Amino acid sequence: MAVSMRLGEFLRARRARVRPEDVGLPGLPGRRRVAGLRREELSQLAGVSVSYYTRLEQGQSVHASDGVLNALATALRLDEHEHAHLRELASRRQPPRTRPPAERVDPLTRDLLRSVGNTPALVLGRRTDVLAWNPLAHALLAGHLDPAAPDRPGDRPNLSRMVFLDPRTRDLYVDWERKAQAVVGSLRQIAGHHPEDALLASLVGELSTACPEFAELWSDHRVRPCEAASYRLRHPLVGELTVTQQIVVPARSPDQFLVLVTTEENSRSEETLARLGAYAS
Repeated sequence: MAVSMRLGEFLRARRARVRPEDVGLPGLPGRRRVAGLRREELSQLAGVSVSYYTRLEQGQSVHASDGVLNALATALRLDEHEHAHLRELASRRQPPRTRPPAERVDPLTRDLLRSVGNTPALVLGRRTDVLAWNPLAHALLAGHLDPAAPDRPGDRPNLSRMVFLDPRTRDLYVDWERKAQAVVGSLRQIAGHHPEDALLASLVGELSTACPEFAELWSDHRVRPCEAASYRLRHPLVGELTVTQQIVVPARSPDQFLVLVTTEENSRSEETLARLGAYAS
């Protein structure tokens, strides 16, 4: 999809989220045919002409000035991540789609993964492929999958597919909807960084076709980096526990993510994870 069209989709989705009363507008007379702000209302708030804003939404103009983008971000009440995504969409030319080579884990990242042996940890590629995991991460998050699968590029598990298409992963997350929203928000941000990645585009297309819930979340255009979040898990071997998943970006692999899974000190969840460690060892 051309960058200009993706910019238009993002603007329309964010415009639909803001109600006139949220921004102090009485609204224009007449029956409202769309959710959220009308183009005329957003143009008024941002201080741009309706015709210019319409061209942005229709993909007829991409290179908006910083002042216009800042005004639109304020009018649409974008947070810092959404604002950055807007600027990225407005500044890019659509590169040709390419099929990138298989991702590899840097030896220093493997050393780091090995050094946190008592903490579940895994390395995700930029398309959320599982590039490596330690035994405890495998036992906690995907004990039903082949532990050696990340070592085979053609068979690597993909976290996004697992969350949306794998029934056992759905059952693992007590608050699955929140995990699903986090995955889509992060994937949306990654797609903004790498519009040329044909494999990433194919993944989004596959999930949009196979899972209505993914398609609905994707169409909302929410942008959220996965940095740290706590989740309740219902593990088939050891029962319920609450974990925090945190992201570390390896110094030599800025497009990859080291995910560390921790529990609160001296908690029942810490004891539960230790029991799982005994099973996994």
